[in-house]
Amino acid sequence: MSTSNNTENPVPGRFAWLGSGLFWRTFVLLAVLIMGSMGVWVTSLRVVERVPRAEQLANQIISVVTITRVALTHSAPALRSELLFELASNEGIRVYPLEDTDIVEAARNTNLTPLLQARVRGKLGEQTRFAGKVNDVTGFWVSFQIDEDDYWLMLDRDRLDRASGIQWLGWGAVTLLLALVGAVFISRLINQPLARLSAAARAITKGQQPDPLPERGPLEIREANRSFNQMMDDLNRIESDRAVILAGISHDLRTPISRMLLEVEMARLDDAARTGMQSDLAQMDGIIGQFLDYAKPTDSASFIPVDLAGLLEQSALEAGRLQDVRITSNLAPDVVAKGNPIELKRVISNLVENARRYGKSGNSDIADIALSCRIDGNMALIEVSDHGVGIPEADMDRLRRPFTRLDTARGQANGSGLGLAIVERVIRRHSGKLHLRNRDGGGLVVAITLPIA
Repeated sequence: MSTSNNTENPVPGRFAWLGSGLFWRTFVLLAVLIMGSMGVWVTSLRVVERVPRAEQLANQIISVVTITRVALTHSAPALRSELLFELASNEGIRVYPLEDTDIVEAARNTNLTPLLQARVRGKLGEQTRFAGKVNDVTGFWVSFQIDEDDYWLMLDRDRLDRASGIQWLGWGAVTLLLALVGAVFISRLINQPLARLSAAARAITKGQQPDPLPERGPLEIREANRSFNQMMDDLNRIESDRAVILAGISHDLRTPISRMLLEVEMARLDDAARTGMQSDLAQMDGIIGQFLDYAKPTDSASFIPVDLAGLLEQSALEAGRLQDVRITSNLAPDVVAKGNPIELKRVISNLVENARRYGKSGNSDIADIALSCRIDGNMALIEVSDHGVGIPEADMDRLRRPFTRLDTARGQANGSGLGLAIVERVIRRHSGKLHLRNRDGGGLVVAITLPIA
């Protein structure tokens, strides 16, 4: 239905999968960077600590085996059982005779195993054997000799193993969670000033008056907010000056126009001349009124719930009194939007007047105008259509500009070219949109969407 350009372009480039929001782009990139850094750090730690860790474990095993062997060697035979019990109970060290019938399973192979075994064999002898399970008993098994007799010394793996995979996973999950929370705060810290600036710019485009942006934070943010606030002050001053100038011009022009109307009324003129001059002066007065309507600011504090169907019905009754207008309406009840009723009434009156002037079909002197109002989703939809010649598609956007007149398209001979510009200005300040399209069968359809109250 709308001929306006779509300003929401798709996200180009290789990062389109990140979405169009700067917050999510920043968050995802920070999260990927943090996770990549954590992966590199863990891998580097495991590589760098491999040799020192293997030497530490080997020295621990050598010390335990040496001390155990010395203790057993120099203890009285009657006390060896008690000594073995103490080692098993308090230190987790168990000593068993090594038998040829033992069912031995090799030790678990890790990146430390070759270094660890080489270090231990270098101290205890090349005959030293290692096992991960002996006779279905799991532990860290290492063999040693006492007086040509072979023994197994078993250590609980908890004494030697590093953190388990589950522990690493838990630590990594906590670290990742903290990192992602930090990424959220960093992203908000970076993007919040930009989001605030973007919201203020959108408010200005809707004709609203945003609050001044806070001039604090990093230097670049302070400078940008200060410049934006200065721009807002300049725009407000220009708007105020323009309203004052136009009001002064209106006062200065309408006084002589009123005097000229009085002189025309009192002059001895024929009826045709008098009617023509009165029409010209009335047109001048109407153009001045349009200038003031275009320059008049909109105060959102004056917005109240407005019955759009009621406004359309009132406009239809007023236009129906004219001899060159035929009105048909299709108005749904209870279509309420929030806005300024006087300005919305002026919008509808402008559209009906445009349709009356330029919406006559063929050689007919009657303008057939259709008014409709309904709820479309969460928006109120108003349509004013005529049966004229319509507007070329290429000129749809140009017609919205101030002081634009399409004489060839609409047979336009009078006016200032502010009608649709005033309509779009008011509608935009009401957070609505204006759409133009040609009607099937001839004519123009002007559609307005406004948020429902």
